[in-house]
Amino acid sequence: MKKALVIFSGGQDSTTCLGWAKNRYDKVEALSFEYGQRHSIELEQAKKIAKKLNIKHTILNISLFKEIGNSALLDKESDINAPHSQKQNLPSSFVPNRNAIFFTAAHAFAQRIGASYLITGISQEDYSGYPDCRAEFIKPLEKALNIGSDSDIKFLYPLIHLTKAQTFKLAKDEGVLDIVIKDSHTCYNADHSTFHPWGYGCAECPACKLRQKGWEEYQDSF
Repeated sequence: MKKALVIFSGGQDSTTCLGWAKNRYDKVEALSFEYGQRHSIELEQAKKIAKKLNIKHTILNISLFKEIGNSALLDKESDINAPHSQKQNLPSSFVPNRNAIFFTAAHAFAQRIGASYLITGISQEDYSGYPDCRAEFIKPLEKALNIGSDSDIKFLYPLIHLTKAQTFKLAKDEGVLDIVIKDSHTCYNADHSTFHPWGYGCAECPACKLRQKGWEEYQDSF
């Protein structure tokens, strides 16, 4: 039996990956993280999506980010559209070492449930300027985690070379576009009441702008 674990935020990318995995593996589980994110509404949407797709869903609490992180994504009073306070070449929403910690925890969880594949929705095409969303970061991490645990868990990232427009297309191909539009959440400002053709959001934060741009390009190209 091929079993996969999807790192699942409840956003556009990870929802697309959940649909992708469900169509390819015998058993799929989803793992989300509660880490003090200002848009914690994403976890409520993640629960709804997992239920719709009949996927077992676990939420892990990682409260340490509030103590070690420096990011507007952890502080509702910070300007989400500004540069990072310490890393001026990165967006304020960048959470240092977030993906490294997520992948490490997910790798351990995959061992616990017997999953051979760990799937993540990172993309280095439309990646919001996050350096930990690139293959050159995740491939060495995969190798190190497997060496350090005597494991052979494969990291899969089906969106790595896709634009947001192409991700919308993949969601349609995998049969989850309607769920992406109506249920997924990516807005950093936690607006899940204002609906647009591309989904819910404030239409002003970087996540919404990227999603809207991708939707418009998808409409024009596919």
